[in-house]
Amino acid sequence: MNIPIKTQTSASSRVLAGKVALVTGSTSGIGLGIARALAASGADIVLNGLGVAGEIGRTREQIATEFGVKASYSPADMTRSTSIAEMIAATLAQSGRLDILVNNAGIQHVAPLDQFPVEKWDQILAINLSSAFHTTRLVLPAMRLNGFGRIINIASAHGLIGSPFKAAYVAAKHGIIGLTKVTALETAEEGITCNAVCPGYVYTPLVEAQIDGQAKAHGISRDQVVRDVLLAQQPNKRFATVEELGALAVFLSTDAAASITGAALPVDGGWTAH
Repeated sequence: MNIPIKTQTSASSRVLAGKVALVTGSTSGIGLGIARALAASGADIVLNGLGVAGEIGRTREQIATEFGVKASYSPADMTRSTSIAEMIAATLAQSGRLDILVNNAGIQHVAPLDQFPVEKWDQILAINLSSAFHTTRLVLPAMRLNGFGRIINIASAHGLIGSPFKAAYVAAKHGIIGLTKVTALETAEEGITCNAVCPGYVYTPLVEAQIDGQAKAHGISRDQVVRDVLLAQQPNKRFATVEELGALAVFLSTDAAASITGAALPVDGGWTAH
């Protein structure tokens, strides 16, 4: 399944020109799609995440060349508060501002609760939840100084509902929504908004690998895997795309979304409408 990337780059779409955006976990998948959308709208981009150095360098150069923005990369470890602090400090030193923060970094592990590895619990909570606390607390002073800020937390449909065998992920994503609400309340009069985006299944290379793996494991077709396994709970029976999430992130970053704060916005094809 291939979903083409279509990005608007006209001058009229560069509503974020002059802004600086940091997207954690943005070397692939959802984070990269959001980073590209913000860059297409004129924002300078700070990428962060894992990957091969050469490939990350090419991604950074492609964003800078394609969209005519500054693009940099931080290898900050999202499990370490000191590493996160260094990333925020370096961004502010380099750009003098940080207008848009997208907390997207995340990992997953599936296991029964009584068999869930303690080290995996700790790692998931650190990356999926605590990292967003650290980035948020560190960017707020700069946002307050400028009288403008947009914090977008990538939660999940699992921030609104539960599923078996995903204790750490579900707990972290519920926590992200709580953190979103508190941040919104504390910054409501300061030109800063904070919202959570709650995707269902999104088509990414990782999901593509899951499709092939499940098809082989269960001896069923790819279409059956998509419809009856992965999208069993999504009424619209289609994946969301990284471009859809990118477009929502751009909107939430603009003045048009100034009154949207503290919200958990499902992008799940009706999953949480059940």
